[in-house]
Amino acid sequence: MSTLRRIAHLDMDAFFASIELLRYPQLKGLPVVIGGGRRKVDDELLAAQGERALRFIPVADFPLLKDYVGRGVITTATYAARQFGVGSAMGLMKAAKLCPQAIVLPVDFEEVRKYSRLFKSTITEIAPLMQDRGVDEVYIDFTDVPGGQREGGRVLARLIQKAIFDKTGLTCSVGVAPNKLLAKMASEFNKPNGISIVHEANLQGRIWPLNVRKINGIGPKAGEKLARLGIQTIGELAAQDPQSLIAHFGKATGAWMHEAAWGRDERPVVTESEPVSMSRETTFERDLHAVRDKAALGAIFTELCSKLAEDLQRKGYVAKTLGIKLRYDDFKIATRDQTLDHYTADAGAIRKAAGACLKRVPLDKKLRLLGVRAATLAKTGETPDLASNSAAAQAESAQSAPESIANEQLF
Repeated sequence: MSTLRRIAHLDMDAFFASIELLRYPQLKGLPVVIGGGRRKVDDELLAAQGERALRFIPVADFPLLKDYVGRGVITTATYAARQFGVGSAMGLMKAAKLCPQAIVLPVDFEEVRKYSRLFKSTITEIAPLMQDRGVDEVYIDFTDVPGGQREGGRVLARLIQKAIFDKTGLTCSVGVAPNKLLAKMASEFNKPNGISIVHEANLQGRIWPLNVRKINGIGPKAGEKLARLGIQTIGELAAQDPQSLIAHFGKATGAWMHEAAWGRDERPVVTESEPVSMSRETTFERDLHAVRDKAALGAIFTELCSKLAEDLQRKGYVAKTLGIKLRYDDFKIATRDQTLDHYTADAGAIRKAAGACLKRVPLDKKLRLLGVRAATLAKTGETPDLASNSAAAQAESAQSAPESIANEQLF
C-alpha cells in the first residue's frame, strides 16, 4: 500500500499583532491594529514609562486609531478588531471610521523577523521538508515524517503547534491535505489556533461549497468574471466544461482553474525557492511634485536605490533588470524597466538605471508613491557574464555613484 501524500499549510495567527501582544499582554482581547511607521506618539509612550516594564503601561495611555493621521495601511489586526470589518491592507484612516476605539501600534520589523526565524527553525527540527512562503506562513511535507499520517496528519500538526507555542508564545493554524492547494484552504477553516484535516473524499462536502475566491490564485478580477458567468462556488467551477473555461480565460488559466476546482495540485514542497525580484518603495506623507519637491524626491530615490542594493548584497544576488514604480495622486500607476548588459548589485549602477527609467514616464502630476525594483536575478558569482564584465561594472560603479549623477536625474 502506497503512502498517502500529506501536505500541511501553516499560517501564524494575526502574526504582527500577536507579537505585539507578547510585549503588551494588557491589550489581549482588545481591538488592536498594527500598521504604519513609528510616530512621535509611539516614542513618547515608551519614554514616559522610564524603567517600568511595558506590560504595566495603562491601556488608556495607548494611541487610538481615531486620532491617527497619515497614509499608513494595516499590516494585521487582532481578531477583536476584525469583527468591525477592519483588515489587512486597509488604510488606517479608513479603518478609523469602522473601529475608532482600536489601539494602533507601529510595525516592528526587527521583532517580526526574529519570531519568523524562530517559528520556522522550530518546524524544521520536527519536519525538515518545509517551504518558506513569507514571514508568517509555510508549507510542510508531512508524508514521511513520524506522525504525519496519524489521524490524517492531526497528530503531527498538534505537535508542531505545541512546539511553536512553547518556543514563541504564539499560536498558528494548520491545514493538512493531499496537496498545497487544499492545505492552503484548510488552514483557514478553524482560525485561530485550529487544525483542519482534508482528504480527497471531503472535496464535495467541504471544498465545493466555498466561493471560487478561496482558491489561491483566483483574484478579484477573475472572481468577478466568473461571477458574471454565473460561477460563484468551487463546485460550480468544477461542473464547467474545461473548453468553456479555456475560451474565457485562455488555455493555461482555464485548464488550471478546472484542475484546481477538482482539488488537483502536484506541486512539490521545495525547501529553497529563488526570488523572482526584489523591490523597495515608499508612500509619502504628502503628495510630492517632481519639480517643486525635486530635492526631497532625489534624496528618497537615492536612499531607495541604496536600500535595494543592500538587500541584493545581503541575500547574495545580482540583478540585470532595474525598474521604477510611481503612483500618482489620482492613484494611477506607472512602471518602467531597463535590462542592462551585465549583472549588478551596486547602488550607483542601480540609481543610474532607475534614473534612466524615470525619463520615460510623465512627471506632470504629483506623486504618492515611489519605488525601485530589481529583476532577472542571479546568485552572486554564478552569472556567465559577471567575470568578463567585472572591470566594466567597476568602472560604471565608480562613475555612477549617487552623488555624481544627482544632477543628471529628473530628481
